[in-house]
Amino acid sequence: MLQGIFIIMAFYFLGECCSWLLNGFVPGSVLGMLLLFIALLCRWIKPGLVKPVADFLGNNMAFFFLPAGVGIITSLDILSKYWDVVLVVGIVTTLLVLIVVASLQQWQEEHGRSRSKGKNIN
Repeated sequence: MLQGIFIIMAFYFLGECCSWLLNGFVPGSVLGMLLLFIALLCRWIKPGLVKPVADFLGNNMAFFFLPAGVGIITSLDILSKYWDVVLVVGIVTTLLVLIVVASLQQWQEEHGRSRSKGKNIN
């Protein structure tokens, strides 16, 4: 488990360094997660090494929303001033995510059916 924590933190640090080089254009945590995904995809890192830590973090994800909730509460004066913009952005981005996820799910199901038909022919 300690090795998994080290791997995840190393990729987080690498992402933060890349973000610093890009002048913060993309958050370091996002870059680190993307780099870890690429490393797992290319099989440079075995998924079994980070799975216990990833499971723990995923099962306790609610704790990571506490700072965001506190940030929202402390920014109520700004939110009350721009509530209409926040509402429109929230609705538009929610709809975009729903459309993209639904489209990808349909594509994946159709792609999976065509692959399984090809395997049944052999």
